[in-house]
Amino acid sequence: MEHQRQRTKPKDIAYSLYLYFLGLSYRNTAKALNRFVHRSHVAIWKWIQKYNPVKILSKKRKIKGFVIDETLIRVGPKYVWLWVAIEPKHKQILQVDMSFERTVLVAERFIASLVDEFGKHPVSTDGGTWYPQACRFLKLKHHIHSPFEKSIIERTVQHIKDRTECFDDYFPCRKAKCNLQHIKNWLNLFAKMHNKKVMDA
Repeated sequence: MEHQRQRTKPKDIAYSLYLYFLGLSYRNTAKALNRFVHRSHVAIWKWIQKYNPVKILSKKRKIKGFVIDETLIRVGPKYVWLWVAIEPKHKQILQVDMSFERTVLVAERFIASLVDEFGKHPVSTDGGTWYPQACRFLKLKHHIHSPFEKSIIERTVQHIKDRTECFDDYFPCRKAKCNLQHIKNWLNLFAKMHNKKVMDA
């Protein structure tokens, strides 16, 4: 009887990439994953090459606008700001970022990175005072969330928080001067998998 190769579950791939982004080597990541499924360190390396989330969404997709919101989340003993931008038509996550402050400069940097990736588009926000000024600097149209935009961005932000807060419980950040890069990597990976699920639905 021919042996059929068992496909790795997406949640196991996501878990292994998360462990790698925390700083484990390929071999140690494979050892940790072996509690659930046996895969070699070479398999881990291949997943990193395939899923390394440098870009969340291809800029080939037509963008209708940027719907943006921010929320406070806990990372280890500290609280940081999570910034999220989505596209209103397909509800895909365009970008996530984190910062220790919530200011006009941080908002401008976040929006500018969206413009660099996807071009200039109208910006929809919740009316935080830091957004209109940032949009003026970047010469972008700004408006307050419509009820629909408010609904989809709030659901997206809450979805991210609900699905990721357990990682802080089990794998808290213990670095004294962490630059949050390993957490950004995990959030980008999560966003990429979320987008795939949205488009496949």
